[in-house]
Amino acid sequence: MLRALTARRIATAAVYGGGGITALGGLAFGLLVVEAKLARRIIQATPTGDPPVADGLYGAHLPGEPISFAVLGDSTAAGLGVHRPDETPGALLATGLSAIAGRPVRLTNVARSGSRSEALDGQVTQALTARPDIAVIMIGANDVTARISPAVSVRHLDQAVRRLLATGCRVVVGTCPDLGSVKPLMQPLRWIAQRASRQLAAAQTIVAVERGARTVSLGDLLGREFAADPVEMFSADRYHPSARGYAAAAMALLPSIAAALGLEPEAEAEPEPGRGVGVLPVYLAAAEAAEEPGMEVAGTRVAGRERGPRGRWVTLLRRRGAAAGEEPGGPAATVAPGPAGAA
Repeated sequence: MLRALTARRIATAAVYGGGGITALGGLAFGLLVVEAKLARRIIQATPTGDPPVADGLYGAHLPGEPISFAVLGDSTAAGLGVHRPDETPGALLATGLSAIAGRPVRLTNVARSGSRSEALDGQVTQALTARPDIAVIMIGANDVTARISPAVSVRHLDQAVRRLLATGCRVVVGTCPDLGSVKPLMQPLRWIAQRASRQLAAAQTIVAVERGARTVSLGDLLGREFAADPVEMFSADRYHPSARGYAAAAMALLPSIAAALGLEPEAEAEPEPGRGVGVLPVYLAAAEAAEEPGMEVAGTRVAGRERGPRGRWVTLLRRRGAAAGEEPGGPAATVAPGPAGAA
């Protein structure tokens, strides 16, 4: 409940203005600075080079008008840490979406390494030139590491989601990953990173869903799998995902992307009674989703009404193929050697 109330306060501050809410509180800042410097020495700054360019047409052999698909965000959205275009999350998602839709998909990835939420405004402008039918946003980790106020971060996300939706584009937000899963971090820095990540993820959920987007929690999906198998799930820099890690994230996102486009009937969603999964007020669902991997939050109606006494009604569920720990062997993890016509 505390995390839900905090997330609601952050989201309210984003929409109506107000001061930032810091995740560090009164903890010993000097100790954290020392631990952060040590972690930076252990973690290689970045993998060498830029992320592979995966823009292009996927499923070119299929009939029909291509679906325009845009990816926005930071290094995780860009695919930093892998070496081949078909290993990037954009390529994985474009290939999976093409297979589900039975149509070609044209991928435009405008994500940039190091981006914070404030960069979304420029990325949206760039993405809109492709007239996207669907957009995925993955952002937040750099906001946490830079100690950006969560209220400021989600204000930028709110504006980005609104601009995309205004054009008729559907939007799915992969919320802030759990930075507490980064292996070189020690306590209490690990705990603080986890707490800050989850607070931001919950606030991102509230803001995005209130505007009409869907969200999918990535934090614990990556955190649990990465903690269990860090060698396989992290890339060489011990910070960004490996190809297997990106495939796990893509598998969580793909069913929600398909549902947003009406390609997967809502009846295929699988509520999990007894786990806080079902129809809830948005701020409670946001807190639940921040704790569970692969959870989708999307707006719904109860008795014909979008809102109840405690805010917007939403569904909290896990779609088939997005379960934590599932091997990345679905359509999102099977890709062609490269997109047709890629740069």
